[in-house]
Amino acid sequence: MESHTHTLANLFAQLGLSSDKAAIEAFIATHAPLPRELRLADAPFWTPAQAAFLKAEIAEDADWSAVVDGLDAQLRHG
Repeated sequence: MESHTHTLANLFAQLGLSSDKAAIEAFIATHAPLPRELRLADAPFWTPAQAAFLKAEIAEDADWSAVVDGLDAQLRHG
């Protein structure tokens, strides 16, 4: 099985979001901090397709899960 290392910029591109550093920082600043009890994929700012992708990647502990966890952490701390 081949494993891939993804970056935060790759994740944003995968989600159909602007993926340059300034856009990522602005996204995090706009949406952080997430309440502790709210799962990342359940945040109201995702489209249904984005939420489904995030849920699947975490549930399957897939290639993207580490970078999704990193985004989650950044959104928790703002």
